[in-house]
Amino acid sequence: MNKLSVVFYWHMHQPFYRDAVSQEYILPWVYLHAMKDYTDMASIVKACPEAKVVFNFVPSLSIQIDHYAQAIDAWLHRNEAMPDPLLQLLAKEDAYTEVERAFLMSTCFRLNHERNMLGYPSYNRLWQMKEQVENHQASDYLDNLFFCDLVCWYHLGWMAQTLRDTHPLVSRLMKEGRDFSIRDRHALISLIGELMHDIPKNYRALVEGGQAEISTTPYAHPIMPLMLDFNTARETIADANIPAESYPDGEARAVDHIRLAQEVHAKNFGDEASGCWPAEGAVSQKTVELLSDAGFRWCATGEAVLHHSLKANIRATDVRQLYQPWRVADSETVCFFRDDNLSDLLGFEYSRWDTQHAVDNFMHELSLIRERTIDMKNPVVSIIMDGENAWEHYHENAVPFLTNLYQAIVDHDDYDMTTFSDYLDASQQVAPKLDHMVAGSWVYGNLSTWIGDQAKTRAWELLIDAKKALDSQLNSLDEVQSEAALEQLRICEGSDWCWWFGDYNAGDVVRDFDQLYRRHLSKIYEIIGLDIPQELQQTISEGNEDASADGTMRKNS
Repeated sequence: MNKLSVVFYWHMHQPFYRDAVSQEYILPWVYLHAMKDYTDMASIVKACPEAKVVFNFVPSLSIQIDHYAQAIDAWLHRNEAMPDPLLQLLAKEDAYTEVERAFLMSTCFRLNHERNMLGYPSYNRLWQMKEQVENHQASDYLDNLFFCDLVCWYHLGWMAQTLRDTHPLVSRLMKEGRDFSIRDRHALISLIGELMHDIPKNYRALVEGGQAEISTTPYAHPIMPLMLDFNTARETIADANIPAESYPDGEARAVDHIRLAQEVHAKNFGDEASGCWPAEGAVSQKTVELLSDAGFRWCATGEAVLHHSLKANIRATDVRQLYQPWRVADSETVCFFRDDNLSDLLGFEYSRWDTQHAVDNFMHELSLIRERTIDMKNPVVSIIMDGENAWEHYHENAVPFLTNLYQAIVDHDDYDMTTFSDYLDASQQVAPKLDHMVAGSWVYGNLSTWIGDQAKTRAWELLIDAKKALDSQLNSLDEVQSEAALEQLRICEGSDWCWWFGDYNAGDVVRDFDQLYRRHLSKIYEIIGLDIPQELQQTISEGNEDASADGTMRKNS
């Protein structure tokens, strides 16, 4: 009897957060997620020797992890300034200024309070003090030690669960809880640097041990179907608002991102990737053709893309079609499709459940899929989701849940926990042909998250203008200027800017991304020696002050 192959595919991604002008990181999410989620996720797999998973590392993330590791090393050994304002304040020996205190107060409670603050009395005490002084407008009564403890606790709150009880420094600081010295804070920075440095090595070790496959995404996480043809947005939304002109040299730009992705991947993980997660699972017929031309063996996308491509809700007709890879037209690349139900249970539901009940429910859901696919040859279920943002909502950063879940699957006779490449090696079967792949993504099966309304389309129009300006000056630039301008263009071509534009996201977060995007675009003009257009002084999107969701993840099922 064929087993049901089970593939967990964890997507690790952060956009380029460095300000184009100051060269400082505007947001700290790269290193905070590195010291928590990227560290924990590798440790969890290592602790279950029979487990196998797939990780996706976007080059924009890998590059920034390496930069942080080098910057912290330079600070430790040559006293060079760190490029992250929050790390600078963690390291600061002098008293904090009024501006710095305000920054720490607004920053150092940005985490899940229930899971990562309230359970630690010393950290919770700082929160209570903050609430009291703000209610009485008496923040001047907080002394410098309060802010020293606050910035230290914020980093402890973001520390990997797998280190909290096992690492001597972390366990000591969490036990002492207060009155942290400058030596304590500097030791914490040193540990963060070690964690950043070790991430590529730890994941390479999992690959070498047969426990993981690592895939990539085109360099700066661009939405390739839109770069290739804005009209693909109308394959699912007929009246989508799109720019009046196409993106200049879209195919060449997409190929550039694919080429650089493999270069960065080989540098970090030792070889080119066999698989690709197109940014946001955004695919089209032409996108898959380009991936095939680049030699990718497999790619993956969302379940709804398969519904649209087959012109049927396969959950109502024949859901077994979801549990197999498909070959797109005449390409050599096969495509796996996300099981939205299982993936969304992990992303949005199980964090509120008792750990064992959540594991039991997942295994029950797997058993239902097993029953539906019992007569299939080599069925496979793909659980695909964000590998970083869900876990802070779980008990102990999901370490108990994922550990127990992995073990339950590998111990079960009906399941084969595997990777996409190992599955293809083992199955040796010809995937059914998908004559036409309708353009879409893992989000709702369409491209509306990145184009179609006024703000998103305006962002594309500004990018088109910048690309045309760069093209007009390329022949007059030297090699250094040309590469600097192209790198800025790549950053601006990333998906994250348009992801955040829209009134369904929180205003403060939208403002951060709006300003950062416009500064990145402005830098292109500065590099090529042209005046910065006045339009780049105007806000693209303001978001919604009443938006309740954090916007980092979206539910499909």
